[in-house]
Amino acid sequence: MTNTTLKKISEVLGVSISTVSRALKNHPDISEKTKAKVVELAQTLDYEPNANAIHLRTNNSNLFGLLVPTISNYFYDSFIAAIEEDSRQQGYSLIILQSGDDPSVEATNLKICRQNRVSGVFACITPYTKDMQPFQKMYDMGIPVVFFDKVPDYANCNRVCVADTAAAALAANALNNAAAKKVLAIFGNPAMSITKKRLNAFNGALQPQTDVTVVHALDRNEATKLTAQHLTKQHRPDAVFCMSDEILTGTMNALQNSALKIPQQIKVIAISNGFFPYLYHPTITYVETSGYRLGKLAFSKMMTCLSGDTNTAELSLPCTLISGGSL
Repeated sequence: MTNTTLKKISEVLGVSISTVSRALKNHPDISEKTKAKVVELAQTLDYEPNANAIHLRTNNSNLFGLLVPTISNYFYDSFIAAIEEDSRQQGYSLIILQSGDDPSVEATNLKICRQNRVSGVFACITPYTKDMQPFQKMYDMGIPVVFFDKVPDYANCNRVCVADTAAAALAANALNNAAAKKVLAIFGNPAMSITKKRLNAFNGALQPQTDVTVVHALDRNEATKLTAQHLTKQHRPDAVFCMSDEILTGTMNALQNSALKIPQQIKVIAISNGFFPYLYHPTITYVETSGYRLGKLAFSKMMTCLSGDTNTAELSLPCTLISGGSL
């Protein structure tokens, strides 16, 4: 039987609807005998509570909103896996919304979260997010927001990031140790705080005599195009640094088309979640930034917020250099 209601259960047992409702909530005013009858019939009829009604009554859905640019990205895929795993263990469900790096879609997604009375939001902002008012509405409703990976510049919020400065410095030092002389460094959107942090740390850690060319790619295709352009120059680079997995896949596409030998003719290093470097031969040396471990850290911070802690903080996830055969 579908769409079983409290009224149906009350009619079958000859008790009031309020008695059925309280029995299902294990209310102390209801006798154990009546509770047993109500629960048994509810199970027999496959009764399920009306989730919308519960949300309205409690103003809490036991639901988290998770905003990402796209789910077709291994870093975000592993981040989502960690959040979903911990949410399920703590009795929460997850609604996953993609922005496509569009601020208007991001604002609409936040509205969906508010309408569903989510318990909290995990948000990776778009590169073009300027108006933070949609996020402020979440705070005004008492809904905590934990920003991750791509986060706002202002300090008065909860931010969970990989150790961007340390990751870029590790990559630069690895190039120093590999005696790279002319480096093509491909970074992401220059407006993002994550790009700014990584670029400053990378330039600061490179040896002063290293000739470095910095370019910015917004996606995989741009990374392919930029890499190919610099490979055709008379003084082509002897090493390429890729700020992300998306840039790495674009760069490797151009390098494979060029038939240059890695690392004999050109060296490669990336900041990566740790999946894509193993798809190439030789394996790409990379600085690991784990989406899965970042998800675990973000969920821990969300639980702290829900426990009543109103202190904001920026948490960083340590990174590690993983040696491959590309340097």
